[in-house]
Amino acid sequence: MEFRFTAAEEAFRQEVREFLRRELPADWAASGGVGTLGEGSEERWELLRGFQRKLAQRGWLTLGWPQEHGGLGASHMMQVIYNEEMSYQRAPTQLGVGPDRVGPTIILYGTEEQKREHLPGIVNAEAVWCQGFSEPGAGSDLASLETRAEADGDYFVINGQKIWTSFAHKADWCILLARTDQEAPKHKGISYFLLDMRTPGIEVRPLMDLMGRANFNQVFLENVRVPRTAVAGELNRGWYVAAATLDFERSGINRVVTGIRVYDELLGYAAETLVDGRRLLDDMRVRHKLAELAIEFQAGRLLAYRVASMQARGQIPNAEASMSKLYGSELQQRLAGAGMEVLGLGGQLEPGSRWAPLEGRVEAFYLLAAALTIAAGTSEIMRGIIAGRGLGLPRG
Repeated sequence: MEFRFTAAEEAFRQEVREFLRRELPADWAASGGVGTLGEGSEERWELLRGFQRKLAQRGWLTLGWPQEHGGLGASHMMQVIYNEEMSYQRAPTQLGVGPDRVGPTIILYGTEEQKREHLPGIVNAEAVWCQGFSEPGAGSDLASLETRAEADGDYFVINGQKIWTSFAHKADWCILLARTDQEAPKHKGISYFLLDMRTPGIEVRPLMDLMGRANFNQVFLENVRVPRTAVAGELNRGWYVAAATLDFERSGINRVVTGIRVYDELLGYAAETLVDGRRLLDDMRVRHKLAELAIEFQAGRLLAYRVASMQARGQIPNAEASMSKLYGSELQQRLAGAGMEVLGLGGQLEPGSRWAPLEGRVEAFYLLAAALTIAAGTSEIMRGIIAGRGLGLPRG
């Protein structure tokens, strides 16, 4: 099948490209989305916040939201185009999980009061949200979470621990899962809270990743008092609200296009670099590996387009979104491994090293890719969804 975009969609693509050329620092994409500012610096954080506000002014931060809630009501294919262009230029599409996960979830399940309180802050890029789902003993088996919320009059008192909470150290709010019925089956006693991160009793401790960054955290909750009005959806049915949140997370094209950018840079390097007087690309092993990856990325892009086309027809791409997520994240790992092989020993040099090929971006991508088959749902979970919901296979 050959995809063709409409004239209006192609015009929008050009508009996004022009905006990025004008608003991103000149060295942004080439530096791997870091620029000259240090990772984790306050100056860089303020640059990112400012960029988010520029997106918000254009309505792009909440491009696909309904107009009555502050969005532009854009089509799914317009959102695909936007995400493609942003990802290819390594632009910071959002900080935290507000625009793509929290907002759509509140629109579906929130009360009118919750919509009035929370949606404007997301639309205007003023509120940063984090996601408090995973725990040390509850990641892939999320329903095994042990954080407790016990009723106390008009409040719940929450005690427990969350982990891998990206942006918790900067977040204003958190979507939090906690067990509100200790006797119910594990999927049926969970509630979904909208938690103010300034509430007394919350402690955030940073976790360092393989790249030496501290973007995700441990969050400890000790006697945190949350009003009953902070529950989104029905009490004890938060599992189903969370499932909707995760479905929003898994259906994007971002992971595929992020890999395509790395692939294009690797291809350019192989075409320009001489080894013993011959281009690296003329080595048949390198040529075949890069050709194979090119085909795989085309397949990954089509899987993401399939998800968007189903959504445009009002269908729910549950298994299809899992297929796109699974294929895209594993493809990125295959690309990272191939990149290290093509670059040889020099590929192990870190960004900032004098002799690092491609300024160390492939080495950084290799370290980043290690977590991609865990984050947003492990490959094993994705295969289970595809088997059960896509192929109708029985549970083992």
